[in-house]
Amino acid sequence: MPKDLIDKKIECPHCGHHIYLTLDSSAGDQDYYDECPACCHDIHINLHIDEYRQQLDLAVDSDDEQVF
Repeated sequence: MPKDLIDKKIECPHCGHHIYLTLDSSAGDQDYYDECPACCHDIHINLHIDEYRQQLDLAVDSDDEQVF
């Protein structure tokens, strides 16, 4: 597996089902939605590449929280 591809296990914020994602860090920062195969709800996935600390920051949420 190329070093830009990282396998990550996440948990669906709706039902708790475990999902395996393959993250591609060569594509830069990413903000997208994926569907849970168990409950069919959308999962908001935000990937930020922190070049200063040389790490990936992954945020997973249901995207139904309201921010004021």
